Amino acid sequence: MWHTGSGYEIDFKQILIQIRKHSNDNGKVFIGCDSQIIKSQCVFSTVICLHGSIGQRGGYYFFKRERLIAKEFPTVLIRLTKEVEKSIEMASLISDLGPEIDIEIHIDASSKEGEKTSKISDMLIGYARGAGFKCRIKPEAWASNSVADKHSK
Repeated sequence: MWHTGSGYEIDFKQILIQIRKHSNDNGKVFIGCDSQIIKSQCVFSTVICLHGSIGQRGGYYFFKRERLIAKEFPTVLIRLTKEVEKSIEMASLISDLGPEIDIEIHIDASSKEGEKTSKISDMLIGYARGAGFKCRIKPEAWASNSVADKHSK
């Protein structure tokens, strides 16, 4: 089930209608995913953020949470790969509305040496770009690092 940033339930078809209008007004779509291990579950939060359309002040977003079995994600590599997979799936669904929709995937990984995700950031970037999408990593990946993070806890 999808929710607005305010927490109200919303049908995915309604989100697609808003994305179409947002895109027609030259707005960008940012997609991110974050996850947290909470007891025996891995909570994934996927977000769709709409920002930058003509006359828009600020931005707005939608999110969904999914709980999977934590044992299925024993390493950071497996968990982050699943996050990027979920983002790519969502970006692909949205791009089916029209190839002109400006979509960017935000990946919750860093290239900064010493960070636990630095060794896999290039692979994750390649995964998203190989699927045909622009992407960013931390610290520019605000959709995953801030918005999705808020809803994965």
